[in-house]
Amino acid sequence: MFIHKIDEDLALKLIELKDAERIFELTNNSRGYLREWLPWLDTTTKNEDTVEFIKMCVKGFAENRSLNTVILFKGNVVGVAGFNSINRSNNTASIGYWLGEGYQGNGIMTRVAKALTDYAFTELQLNKIEIRAAVGNKKSRSIPERLGFVNEGCIRRAEWLYDHYVDHVVYGVLADEWNEKK
Repeated sequence: MFIHKIDEDLALKLIELKDAERIFELTNNSRGYLREWLPWLDTTTKNEDTVEFIKMCVKGFAENRSLNTVILFKGNVVGVAGFNSINRSNNTASIGYWLGEGYQGNGIMTRVAKALTDYAFTELQLNKIEIRAAVGNKKSRSIPERLGFVNEGCIRRAEWLYDHYVDHVVYGVLADEWNEKK
């Protein structure tokens, strides 16, 4: 079982099928809030949809292509974060994350993204980490900016969000840059 303790209040645990009910409940309770920037809310309408997502995550982990975790805050599942994709050929990974609406404003996601980045460079021996966020998603963009990631540019019309395209800002940090800042 993968559990990565970040601090007294915060830890990451490898996502498991037994987490499906809580993740779906969290998704459902934050649906309106999450829908602004996440494209999968309309296709996640029942617990079974979350079960299928978790099965995909477990398969990706088994194949060394991804590592998705639940965020535990004071012992409760409050969101999901991890490496949506790991590219071993290039030693890169892309971090993705979401947090239930009621848990915003506690610095949780900044600490999670920092811990994932540390883990990528120290444990997985990766060379580069990316975080992508919609141009207008200021909360999500503030995380890599706060952590010293470099704004590497904008991908136009990168994602279809229900009824319109959104551009993505790509942030990246290299292992040597990250280690230099420590």
